[in-house]
Amino acid sequence: MDSTFTIVIADDHPLFRGALYQAVHLAMSEATLLEADSIASLLTLLASHQEVDLLLLDLKMPGANGLEGVAHLRGQYPELPVVVVSASEDPAIIHQVMRLGALGFIPKSAPMKTLVEALSCVLQGDTWLPADLPADDESGDDLATRLGSLTPQQYKVLLMLRDGSLNKQIAWELNVSEATIKAHITAIFRKLGVKNRTQAVIALQQLELPPT
Repeated sequence: MDSTFTIVIADDHPLFRGALYQAVHLAMSEATLLEADSIASLLTLLASHQEVDLLLLDLKMPGANGLEGVAHLRGQYPELPVVVVSASEDPAIIHQVMRLGALGFIPKSAPMKTLVEALSCVLQGDTWLPADLPADDESGDDLATRLGSLTPQQYKVLLMLRDGSLNKQIAWELNVSEATIKAHITAIFRKLGVKNRTQAVIALQQLELPPT
């Protein structure tokens, strides 16, 4: 197999990044591995590395919780192969991840042998899912798709709205005018199909995962 694969491991837990690092090297000994521990560091990394062959993404990292991170990444990098590796094994979550265009879903509870098998599978261009996953009921993923349509700047603004920031605070943080922030917010409302900040934040929260 081609040894020039570049693979990004995005997870905020160093021990699990280490386990994935080991699994990737067992599946492909000469792969180039890059690591990120937050959505911000991941986006910075992706902006500077144009030829990433596979992203292994945790659903819970600083900067995103749950499907919001997947939706945003799929919206900004539609050609980037993504495999979610998560402790959340809810079938509904797995199916939503796949409807957003992920190549696979690997539970963090999987033993090393299964991790290696799964990674070998996706590196060959196939999808990989847990063998006991029930069939998809095809309930809507429209909200996740709409979230994925936000630009990187709009996504930042939405996260700051969630944190309760005022327009002038967001403008100062992003070093733009308040008028620009108002334009971003208008676009966010239109893309998400909501009418105000509260509805936008609720929409974002619907894609978050419950505490574990």
